[in-house]
Amino acid sequence: MGTWKKSGCALCAQNCGLELLIDNNRIVKVRGDKDNPRSKGYICRKGMNIANFQHNEQRLKYPLKKVAGEFVQISWEQAISEIAVRLWEIRDQYGPRSLAYMGGGGQSCHMEAAFGVRLMRALGSRYHYSALSQELTGHFWTQGRVLGRQYMLTVPDEERADMLVAIGWNGMESHQMPRAPLVLREFSKNPDKLLVVIDPRKSETAQIADLHLALRPGTDALLLRAVIAIILKEGWFNQAYIDKHVSGCKEIWPQLTDFDIEAALQVCELEYDQVRDFARLMATRKVGVHTDLGVLMNRHTTLVSCLVMVLLALCGQIGRPGTNLIPGIFMPLGAHSDERKESNWKTLTTGIPTIMGYVPPNVLPEEIMSDHPERIRAVLCTQSNPLRSYADTSAYEEAFARLDLLVTCEIAMTETATLSHYVLPSRSTYESWDSTFFTWTPDTYFQMRRPVVEPEGDPLEISEIHLRLADALGFIPELPAALYEKAGNRMEYGLELMQYLQANQTSAAMMPFIVGKTLGLALGSTNLAALWGILQALPRDTRAHAVRAGFKKGPLLGEEIFQAILDHPEGMWIGKIDPEDNFSLLKTEDKRINVLIPEMIEWLESITPEKEAAALNLKEDYPLILMAGRHTSYNANTLMRNPAWNEGKRACTLAMHPRDAEKLGLVDGQMAVVTTEAGSAELEVEITTAVRPGMVMIPHGFGLDYPGNMVGINVNYLTKNTNREAFTATPFHRYVPCRVEAV
Repeated sequence: MGTWKKSGCALCAQNCGLELLIDNNRIVKVRGDKDNPRSKGYICRKGMNIANFQHNEQRLKYPLKKVAGEFVQISWEQAISEIAVRLWEIRDQYGPRSLAYMGGGGQSCHMEAAFGVRLMRALGSRYHYSALSQELTGHFWTQGRVLGRQYMLTVPDEERADMLVAIGWNGMESHQMPRAPLVLREFSKNPDKLLVVIDPRKSETAQIADLHLALRPGTDALLLRAVIAIILKEGWFNQAYIDKHVSGCKEIWPQLTDFDIEAALQVCELEYDQVRDFARLMATRKVGVHTDLGVLMNRHTTLVSCLVMVLLALCGQIGRPGTNLIPGIFMPLGAHSDERKESNWKTLTTGIPTIMGYVPPNVLPEEIMSDHPERIRAVLCTQSNPLRSYADTSAYEEAFARLDLLVTCEIAMTETATLSHYVLPSRSTYESWDSTFFTWTPDTYFQMRRPVVEPEGDPLEISEIHLRLADALGFIPELPAALYEKAGNRMEYGLELMQYLQANQTSAAMMPFIVGKTLGLALGSTNLAALWGILQALPRDTRAHAVRAGFKKGPLLGEEIFQAILDHPEGMWIGKIDPEDNFSLLKTEDKRINVLIPEMIEWLESITPEKEAAALNLKEDYPLILMAGRHTSYNANTLMRNPAWNEGKRACTLAMHPRDAEKLGLVDGQMAVVTTEAGSAELEVEITTAVRPGMVMIPHGFGLDYPGNMVGINVNYLTKNTNREAFTATPFHRYVPCRVEAV
């Protein structure tokens, strides 16, 4: 009959709680977990099809080595030994900058990041390419300046807000907050609440909104500058809040007020009165704001993030209940890395700084293809599949073919894996202990997902793979027998570990490996051991939040939380912030919200109606704008390799407005060719009024090489990695000039 087991979804950053029926070591049925305190039983179509993620023909079972162009099975001992030797050889010959780690960003498995980063650091490299820096680098950088640390952020306090604003976010399809469709419908239906959407197209979220600002594509910065100018002109800013909590307003005031509002809104193709109404609501309501890839991967992305924070600060919409709160953080998604410091690494060829510890994937092909003597020659790639996930697939194919060493750790034979010298099989989230550290709520939720099926073959947790490499490279010191002997009793083990670290302080940098190698044996999981280690060294704020959530203050707090997590497979709240004292979490020197960002002043001054109108004039060869990366219920990045879950669906289409289709002589279901600077692709036309005239959309996550099937196209063949922001190298996936023609 099978057994129901609690777990979580692996297909988006919300990781909603699931209950899985396991029969004969397979997932045979899925339902939402009503005991999960965050998702509360909510589940979307993707989660319902999670069995297709776990069980597919391309699952990897044993280590593979490419020999004469073909993969042959080898042992773990051979794989680890040979890779370690090659890493040392490349490092010794070309230096540590020739090595890069690309990983740690799996939607459901974050534990390996601590191991992968430390492995690279031990080799001397600081290059960590991550999916997060493909989308959020400008956002991270802005938060670092405004709030004090790049790993900090604000999240909408939707439970207490009476207005929710979606800027470039289609939450009805892309989620990005717990139970997003349910929350959005509540705002839409509640007469005391308002839902506002800023989006060029009539998205699923815009269709239920109380107010929709359908701006011209690419004019987000111009619109936000106009909104701020209206608020200042009308005197709607919150002066008392500014005096108490904000720094830098006086310095940026001239750049915000000297502005032709009406001319700007004409370029944005919006009515003045409608935008004025929005500005008034921003100043008078309790507003939660959610931005997403519509602006985070568009023109002026970093400046847009800055302007959003200025708008919120002027209106008193940060740090107060019902607005945008600084959440509790269990484990930061990255490290604060100030690019103004000399110690901050920049890429050698493109000169892009490390932000939040990450380097953007957009520049990697150039860093590999460079003639620089220290160019990147070896990449350790985990859970990212850049050959489908990142901009400009053609550039990646050319660059990866030039690498001296490409090692891929994955659960399936991805497009990236097929180009690799070594392919190492990793356990999936349903075969291992693992979790994520995404922070989408003011309070801190955590679920340590546990094995619910037995792995086939001999895959390992990726953390264990990193550990074995570190051991083979000689980075893990010789450890006392007592650490192994006492690992069966965590209290005794903790005391022994403390004594060891006091006597060997230089070993602290290798803590995850030390704990994984010793306690991991007793717990049966490197990841689980790493979690225990994290909980023993919680920062002050996190400990205070845990006490507020009901845990006991004292030296045993970490152990108490660890045991509680083991006892609650459905996940639990492990931290509660004080919404009345949110400003205490600020990390700025003056403990105030800093809106003066000198690097943005000249950029801000360049956002004028005249300059933007000229910049937005499209060339005759490319008269349309492609939004490369449409969110739908039919796509899940490249994680769902088996197309059977979309059988009978129009999963990958070219969405186009009826007016444009008529002009081009196209009808629904007809095949068309889309051409960009990067290349061309052929796919089916879908005619819909949900798309703005002059704009077309293609979803991401398709064009996967699955045995016997190739559904849709890989949209990243149509994107250039050089079509990006100069400051952070974030790709303009939501603004790709193109043309469309009938086949």
